[in-house]
Amino acid sequence: MNKPKRKPGKAPQPSVFELELFLPYRLSLLTNTVSQGIARGYRQQYDISVTEWRILAVLGRFPGLAAKEIAQRTAMDKVAVSRAVKTLVEKNLLQRITDPTDRRRLALHITPDKGKQLLEEVVPLARAYEQKLLSALEPAEQTALSSAIKKLQQKATSLKA
Repeated sequence: MNKPKRKPGKAPQPSVFELELFLPYRLSLLTNTVSQGIARGYRQQYDISVTEWRILAVLGRFPGLAAKEIAQRTAMDKVAVSRAVKTLVEKNLLQRITDPTDRRRLALHITPDKGKQLLEEVVPLARAYEQKLLSALEPAEQTALSSAIKKLQQKATSLKA
């Protein structure tokens, strides 16, 4: 078999890159689709963004973190976290408390009234959404997915270093 000859001066065509099969793209697409679905509910019912919700969820479990620590823990952009913290403080959902051992550090806490109430209402909705999403998988598939995500996260973290 003879290969077709390329015309002089014409570079060979690069391989077609099938973005829809590229794992990082697929993960990003899934994340965006899920986040948009959640965001609609949070935005309409509670007037909070996904970033604001994530901050509240993290502080619900780990009260007293600084904005920088939240950004590190969640892999969210520091600027986006700072803006969302400012908004949450303005909405009286968060409060900043100066750390008595380091006056430069501002510890963030959910407000005991409005913030705590919102978190108590949103957490069950978030869990229900997660269950609806996971209902597409059998229990063994859910376990395998959790394991695969953990392995991929560890590998991605090691590749960053």
